[in-house]
Amino acid sequence: MSAIGIGIIGSGFMGLTYSETLTKYCAEQARLVAITGGSRAAGLAKQYGAACEADAETLIARRDIDAVIVATPHATHAEYALAAAKAGKHLLIEKPMASTVAECDAINAACEKAGVNCAIAFTQRFRTCNVAAKRLIDEGRIGRILLIKELALNPGGMGTLPPWQNTPENLGTLFGHGVHGIDRIRWFTGREIKTVYARCGSIEPGVRVEGTSMLLMELADGATASLWESFQIPRPGFPRSAFAAWIVGERGLIDLDAYGELRVSTNGGPWEVVETQAPIDWAGKGKLDPVRMQSYRDHMNDFLASIREKRPPRATGIDGRQSVAVALAAYESSKKRAEVRPA
Repeated sequence: MSAIGIGIIGSGFMGLTYSETLTKYCAEQARLVAITGGSRAAGLAKQYGAACEADAETLIARRDIDAVIVATPHATHAEYALAAAKAGKHLLIEKPMASTVAECDAINAACEKAGVNCAIAFTQRFRTCNVAAKRLIDEGRIGRILLIKELALNPGGMGTLPPWQNTPENLGTLFGHGVHGIDRIRWFTGREIKTVYARCGSIEPGVRVEGTSMLLMELADGATASLWESFQIPRPGFPRSAFAAWIVGERGLIDLDAYGELRVSTNGGPWEVVETQAPIDWAGKGKLDPVRMQSYRDHMNDFLASIREKRPPRATGIDGRQSVAVALAAYESSKKRAEVRPA
């Protein structure tokens, strides 16, 4: 099979990330053909040697595009994903998959009908320390998981996010970012989330969307998980809390910092450092630091391999659907002040 032709819808932070990933790390397997969407599309296309199309419809219709990456604001994901699937294009959709469970179901149905793959950008599944933690769990090092505490705490306030993420149609930070933690709980345990009890809102005045959420969840096997997600923590924030987890098993403990150290203790023994990720050099190398790009490279390689090998990607449309269902259940629980079962 020749190089897989890729089109990107969206020219913001993630459009840049995927353009860099494809051209610098995956050039032997894929070719960035065209970009559309947003005021920066023409400049981004020129920077990476791709065509700039006038709109998504034109990009999707190109015969030299085999797969489409949807990297636009959350509320638009379903429109573009459905159009691409119906045109027979493989899909990689930025998380969250779509704005409703019904939209997720429609995308999955369209992909199944067209015989194309649908991958969701749960890049935390490819980050070094998370991969090592999953291996420890699957090897039975800590026994059956009983409790998980997930942290996704980002200091500085909602002003650190792009303006579109502060608009009601895009729902909030649990939906846009905390879904990583929801997915990681499902991925680590291999279990679905059965019930959700949550408090979601904003601790900053004048914010129109949810910026802080706390969830208590029961898993299908009776294990308990919690998630504290916020973009409204005062600086400097808490150490080891941007994408962190404490995992309690029958025979041991895992202390996971996805952007630092992974530590494990088994059978009452001392803590052992199993894996370490170098820090991302935001101030120097910036957003395209190879340390940050590692998970996008590995995720993209899996997506491309899934197309070539005619197999599901490691993070599928079903995974995307389930994380959306849990996040929406959390919002519903917060409004009702009651436990909710995800759809």
